[in-house]
Amino acid sequence: MDIHDRVLAISTPSYSFFIDPKFWDPQNAGALSGILPEDKIERLSQKMPGRYYSIARKMDIREGEKIMNLELPGLYSINEKKRLYPNDTLSGHILGFCDIDDKGLSGIEMAWDRILYSPPEVKSLIKDASGVKLDLADLKNIDTSTTTGSVKLNIDSRLQYIVEKRLEQGIGQHRGKWGSVICMDPDTGAVLAMASWPTFDPNIRSSLSKTESLMNNSVGRVYEPGSTFKPVIVGIALEENLVRRNEKFTCPRKIRVADKFISDPKAYGLLDLEDVIVKSSNVGMSQIGIRFDAHSTYETLLSWGFGKITGIELTGTEEGLVPPPDQWRGVVPANIAIGQGIAITPLHLLMAISAIANGGSLLRPSVVFEAFDDRGQKIYSGEKRPITRVLSEETARWLRSAMRKVVTEGTGTRVNSDLVEIAGKTGTAQVAVKGQYKEKLWVSSFVGFWPYENPQYSMIVVIGEPSMGEYYGGSVAGPVFKNIVEDFIRVNSLDTI
Repeated sequence: MDIHDRVLAISTPSYSFFIDPKFWDPQNAGALSGILPEDKIERLSQKMPGRYYSIARKMDIREGEKIMNLELPGLYSINEKKRLYPNDTLSGHILGFCDIDDKGLSGIEMAWDRILYSPPEVKSLIKDASGVKLDLADLKNIDTSTTTGSVKLNIDSRLQYIVEKRLEQGIGQHRGKWGSVICMDPDTGAVLAMASWPTFDPNIRSSLSKTESLMNNSVGRVYEPGSTFKPVIVGIALEENLVRRNEKFTCPRKIRVADKFISDPKAYGLLDLEDVIVKSSNVGMSQIGIRFDAHSTYETLLSWGFGKITGIELTGTEEGLVPPPDQWRGVVPANIAIGQGIAITPLHLLMAISAIANGGSLLRPSVVFEAFDDRGQKIYSGEKRPITRVLSEETARWLRSAMRKVVTEGTGTRVNSDLVEIAGKTGTAQVAVKGQYKEKLWVSSFVGFWPYENPQYSMIVVIGEPSMGEYYGGSVAGPVFKNIVEDFIRVNSLDTI
């Protein structure tokens, strides 16, 4: 269920059927015509070896009763459960999917299989001394209960629908290769929506063969974050007294760092620290990056959760990659400062930005609100779980102000809304292929929170490899972010009427 008790996945009664060839008369096969496929009818019309032949799995009750009512000798039924996803593709990557026997193979279905799995009925057929066949499942002293547990998610289906719809539109408009959106409550770490593209429908088994659609990009896709990482770097530099808020940086068109050049779209001249973020100056950030001590900054990045499993209650999560200190040579510190040379998942970055939004506390993300076993006893609660404090309140407040200015007059102006004050950061990262950055491959992103003065939501939008000309995060991912925010505000306003 979602947070409002809307059903997201449920097991419904179904029938499976098999033939015992020893007691089956092939002449009865015609009675099943119109119910079973013709190739199955043809097989049943012939003499078969052995004692077991499956003819149908998990038929719905209405179709199954048509077979039951025929009362054909040698044909037997088994009561099973059929896993259904009433909303089709909605929340598909969160929920995951099951195999034909309802064992979870991904997502919540796999992570919580121990309480969600509904075992099939076991059919035991015997004969008494007089030769009469008995079905043990019909005996009243046999317990055939298949009661299972339940899992309630933090997901809001209304927001989830908006997120998936807007992500798909953004992917289509810019012909992206992959995408991700995650929305979180920055004060608790509760994941309110999580979308990944391409999608799949767990009801349609043929769709599960497309492996590229099964990856949950939000937790399993590792990428270089680009400029969305800059608020984190500036926050670390401020906390370690490596920069001052009123410090000025000379920012020409490009700057040489070791044997490489770091460049901006144009020469910005003299920028203060806030404007380095607002204008997203790579040249300014590189000057901060080269001040870092490799060992201490490496440990600090780990304390922010980078390079570690996030702890969310899902399968298929990746920990990303933070280069070890012995690799922080030459241009590497400058690259990391601009969000290149470090690999993370979208969830890692949203956790970090949520810490800025909530005043400096890094929280473990949670998609599960609570879980109950088959006796109705609560066995898990996804309450707020602080990991560590990464920023002081003062530094977090200053960063929030800078990120608001990004939206009002910086690289994220296309995210600015008349309905609510949004703060955030754009990101445009080159994609590395076999260790070399490709000029025409980009990852466009926007991460932020709202309302600015008292953040109640944080969100990240990532569109991988847009191919229709535009590729900057502010023009590709930014409008998707804005559309989601405004759609959700309108939906919430309707609920109050």
